[in-house]
Amino acid sequence: MALLDGYDATVAAMIADIDGARHHVHLLVYIYAADATGRAFTDALLRANARGVRCSLLVDALGARAGWRAFADTLREAGVEVVQALPMGSLMAVLKGKSARFDLRNHRKILVVDGSIGYIGSQNVIDAESMPGLPNEELVARVTGPVVSELQAVFLADRYLETGDSNFGIDSFPPMQEQGPHVAQMLPSGPGYGTQNAQMALISMIHHARSEVVITTPYFVPDEAFLQALQLACYRGVDVHLVLSQRIDQRFTQAAQEAYFGVLLDAGVQIHLYRPAFLHAKHVTIDDEVAMVGSTNMDIRSFALNAEAALVIYDREVVARMREIQRRYLASSEPVVRAVWQQRPLHTRTWQNLCRLADSLL
Repeated sequence: MALLDGYDATVAAMIADIDGARHHVHLLVYIYAADATGRAFTDALLRANARGVRCSLLVDALGARAGWRAFADTLREAGVEVVQALPMGSLMAVLKGKSARFDLRNHRKILVVDGSIGYIGSQNVIDAESMPGLPNEELVARVTGPVVSELQAVFLADRYLETGDSNFGIDSFPPMQEQGPHVAQMLPSGPGYGTQNAQMALISMIHHARSEVVITTPYFVPDEAFLQALQLACYRGVDVHLVLSQRIDQRFTQAAQEAYFGVLLDAGVQIHLYRPAFLHAKHVTIDDEVAMVGSTNMDIRSFALNAEAALVIYDREVVARMREIQRRYLASSEPVVRAVWQQRPLHTRTWQNLCRLADSLL
């Protein structure tokens, strides 16, 4: 298992594995942009298809609108399967149950190559500099071994939901051997499940923490149970660190999450604002034992409305490597000081609290 935190290196590794594919390539992303990175992935899929590799691209209908317009016809004409997840229609189509709800999105990011190599994390198909002056920074796990079959199963289930086709080929699940000492499991979540899987797993892990919890997320708009779990962890002496971006791409969401800072700081949560980039990575470490990385933001939308995918890792070595990445974040972050935060202007407090009222819609 490898943790990849260099944007360009991660894109290059994914494309290199697509170029090495022999049987199939299955790619699921929320954003597939009409930019240089979108073109690079498109060209890699076209090269693989020309070698006789079966390629399937599944993209969210909302997040990948630009890439769909730019590349879907070219890919389809070459023989690549291109499918929209949760396509949206008119209001009448929604009311008749013939179209996806606008607020339900497939936010997963999964790549499976030949059923033996998998990628899971926060990486979309988009240029790092998609926002001028605010480059994206991500974290992705490249995995081999039996856990790849779990990533494959999630991809194929999403594909079946959209196409009704269960003929995915026997080579999608090749015989798997253990590839190393790391133990991991896939954690899918979304409105199609009977429970909020990611939210419940995270809360359980936080309640079991004994010494330290470190959470990295671009969006932090928690529900009450998640917020209470963080407070209780602090009250029993656990060091809780929350790493957020100093600047994010959604001003409304940023104000809403800032509305929670007061209660977090009062409980003892240490908040760190990352300066160099838009920290789009989503991961958690609990003590020295458990880590989680994937597409799940720590917000109500990810917990209840989005289809998400995360990898839970039970391995001290992997946790130690993630801790090294987290320490790099902390070294480049500005701490939120409770006494200073309490002195922010009244109009700022008012705006933040108004945005918080819409937290379930963010």
